[in-house]
Amino acid sequence: MRTLREFRAGRPSFYPDQSVYAAYACAEFGLAFADIDGGTGLVVSVASGTKTIHFGAGRCSWYPQNSATASTLASDKYFTNIILERAGVPTLGGDYFFLHDRHRAHRPRGHEREDARNLFRKLGAAVFVKPLAGSRGDFAQMIRSEASLLRYFTEVSHYYDAVLMQPVVAGLEHRIFLLDDEIVYCAQKYPPALLGDGLRSIADLLIAHNEALRCRGLSPVALTDDNDTALDTVLPAGARWDIPGRMNWSAGATMMLDAPRSDAALALARRALHALGLRVAAVDLFTNIEADAEAMRVIEVNANPSIRLLEQHDRGDLILKIWRHTLRSLGLLAR
Repeated sequence: MRTLREFRAGRPSFYPDQSVYAAYACAEFGLAFADIDGGTGLVVSVASGTKTIHFGAGRCSWYPQNSATASTLASDKYFTNIILERAGVPTLGGDYFFLHDRHRAHRPRGHEREDARNLFRKLGAAVFVKPLAGSRGDFAQMIRSEASLLRYFTEVSHYYDAVLMQPVVAGLEHRIFLLDDEIVYCAQKYPPALLGDGLRSIADLLIAHNEALRCRGLSPVALTDDNDTALDTVLPAGARWDIPGRMNWSAGATMMLDAPRSDAALALARRALHALGLRVAAVDLFTNIEADAEAMRVIEVNANPSIRLLEQHDRGDLILKIWRHTLRSLGLLAR
């Protein structure tokens, strides 16, 4: 059997991860894989002797066992919160706000920029804001001044129509990946960090970090005076400085395979999956909120999650497990 590393070898850097995994799974399960876009991996097919299924990169779902309705609801962070709260699943709450006036006549009052400023003050002038339907941590950040909030709205409005504003919460962040009721893996998230060299300031180190983010199509880190950060500080060689805010792998955060300390977190993830009607999802949640071992809340639910973490940890067996579930649900593999 060819290893996953062999399937990755020779692919261009932009080649979609899941296209690599689809080829890997097809070789393992005796199915036919075809890259039908000239080697880009952007459109691929998986086929048995009697049936062919196509997949596409980008925002196309790699988990067709999730219904289109459930996946769409999960992609909207406010919809997700409303459904979870109704099912008794605690979330971070918050509210959504539009950044453009167009279509204003087609939506309820209370969700415009001026309303966002009112909620910002109500939450004590410290909030976490992110695009309502964004992904990969793009423009997800803490804001602690009204001036920063207004600048944020202007910048984000070039890329997104609406944002979700929530209170700032401190706790341990986990990702729990489920196939139906089965926990496939758990991971704890750690913030991205700058590594000091004894020469460059935090501001200078951020320039290189932000350039890498821009190359991946993500928003840069926005640190201002309201972060209580001395950007001219020179970090000693080898010193680590955690970047506050988003905890997404694509934005430079790290994840380590590690289960939450409480089985209650696993039960909470299952409840979230059921409430949204999903069969596959990565549930992100906080535990140990404000050092309370019993306090936990769902952050969001990803119905089209990346599984690159498993490749990094040499867990091709779990990648195959996930793809087996997908291929069986499509009728390409016998149950």
